[in-house]
Amino acid sequence: MPNYRRCYVPGGSYFFTVVTERRASILGTDLARDLLRAAFRDCFDRWPPFQVDALVMLRDHLHAIWTLPPGDTDYSKRWGAIKKHFTQSWLARGGAEKPLTASRQSRRRRGVWQRGFWEHTLRDERDYARHFDYLHYNPVKHGLVECPRDWPYSTFHRWVKLGAYDSHWGCPSGGIPDFADLAETVGE
Repeated sequence: MPNYRRCYVPGGSYFFTVVTERRASILGTDLARDLLRAAFRDCFDRWPPFQVDALVMLRDHLHAIWTLPPGDTDYSKRWGAIKKHFTQSWLARGGAEKPLTASRQSRRRRGVWQRGFWEHTLRDERDYARHFDYLHYNPVKHGLVECPRDWPYSTFHRWVKLGAYDSHWGCPSGGIPDFADLAETVGE
């Protein structure tokens, strides 16, 4: 990953994967969900708000699709602020962290999130739709539920209400979606 360069498209839409340190299962608690919501609210208060088009939170990672305001490219600053706010609040409330090497500690890292995040710039409507579906199907992919509707920590429910999905989408009776074409873009 040392040669990885982020793509910045002003006002663009992006797919993200953000993972906990060593895939610790810390996000599966009400406390973690509340703190993550507070971290997002803090970010919205500090910078021009962006649109969270879709989000799913699993126990050890989350996926999100954001659309930034026109002319804005600074998703890195926002993710940094969200992760920092969450980490400080999590540790202040007694949340656990993974031990770190001396080198990581000298860089002021904490053992809550993996360094950085995975980003994919969504190129067109088809790319957006494929990642949108992948995100909402992710709890099924990881064997946590049989249908996307059964996972409570997802924007899937909002999109069913808005008519973008049928409530049975992604269930075994409707056929299992294939996302093999996204392997290089989702960061899992």
